[in-house]
Amino acid sequence: MSGEAKAMQPEQVTRLVAERLNAGDAAGVAALYEPQAVLAYPADRPVTGRQAIQATYQQMADAGVTFAIETPLPTIRFEDLALTSTRSADNTGVRVQVLRRQPDGSWLRIIDRPEVPQP
Repeated sequence: MSGEAKAMQPEQVTRLVAERLNAGDAAGVAALYEPQAVLAYPADRPVTGRQAIQATYQQMADAGVTFAIETPLPTIRFEDLALTSTRSADNTGVRVQVLRRQPDGSWLRIIDRPEVPQP
């Protein structure tokens, strides 16, 4: 993530993902995930690893998918793990992600299942 802003609080990751996807920066989005993270998109075909996650987000960006900036709900923390969530911008549900604190104090996603239209 050289040169890219890091999330120093777990709640910041969701905003950074949205900003980077909306800018078409799939590599920047993937950098917000641990190297072996799991992205379940679509939910029945999860992918593992940053390269696969980047490819998935690149498909979204190429299809013109954008994310709204959603207000975080209260975060639940346990040691170096955090469960973050937002109420969806279209008010159809709640999105959740699991993150882990990194040695430098930043936070990265380890499990994610976004709910967006499939490209």
